[in-house]
Amino acid sequence: MDNRKKNAGLPIGDRLEHWQSRPIPQRKVMPGHYCSVEPLQPEAHAEQLYQAFAEDTQEVNWTYLPYGPFKSFESFNQWLSDSCSTDDPLFFVIIDKRTSVAVGLVSFLRIDAAVGVIEVGHIHFSPRLQQTRLATEAMYLMMRRVFDDLGYRRYEWKCDACNEGSKKAALRLGFRFEGVFRQATIYKQRNRDTAWFSVIDKEWPAIRAGLEDWLDPTNFDHHGQQRKGLQECY
Repeated sequence: MDNRKKNAGLPIGDRLEHWQSRPIPQRKVMPGHYCSVEPLQPEAHAEQLYQAFAEDTQEVNWTYLPYGPFKSFESFNQWLSDSCSTDDPLFFVIIDKRTSVAVGLVSFLRIDAAVGVIEVGHIHFSPRLQQTRLATEAMYLMMRRVFDDLGYRRYEWKCDACNEGSKKAALRLGFRFEGVFRQATIYKQRNRDTAWFSVIDKEWPAIRAGLEDWLDPTNFDHHGQQRKGLQECY
């Protein structure tokens, strides 16, 4: 008996007879060529992050985050210790392998292992990290962990619909725009319409190949300039 007969002729989604709940992400290092994505340890990383974020003298990078800016190291360190030691969100730092210094913060969150869905969020790239190979590689390493190591089906990126930079970054990395959830939440006493993006497992092999092609050291000249853009690699 086929599915249409069993379901009164109504269309249904693909059967996933062999699907099993996926593992929960662990606090494990994700090593790369240019950077390393490592579990956050406030005692080791708080000062490094605070100094890196302080280079954003106009505090622009805090605009679309639901917290910050912090006016002192003590308040930042307290927030990092109190709010970033959970399993969901699960926070990591991005380490520049040239300096061994933390230059960014990121997390896995809204982890639903039963259905294989996970989100990347709390992305905060310091000026040292923005628009660099390290930033792209960090996102690649996290996607590789989600799809190749853990076997998830869907990887989500969500941001304030006003955040043009975040939306462009998602598209550049191969995420597909899915729409805007109007008046989805409130933060910093203002409305947030939330833009949704995703990558699903069947799209990942082509995206992975493109990212690996772009990240290859031979794609950069001796000045560090790319020979071809990421969109040319997909």
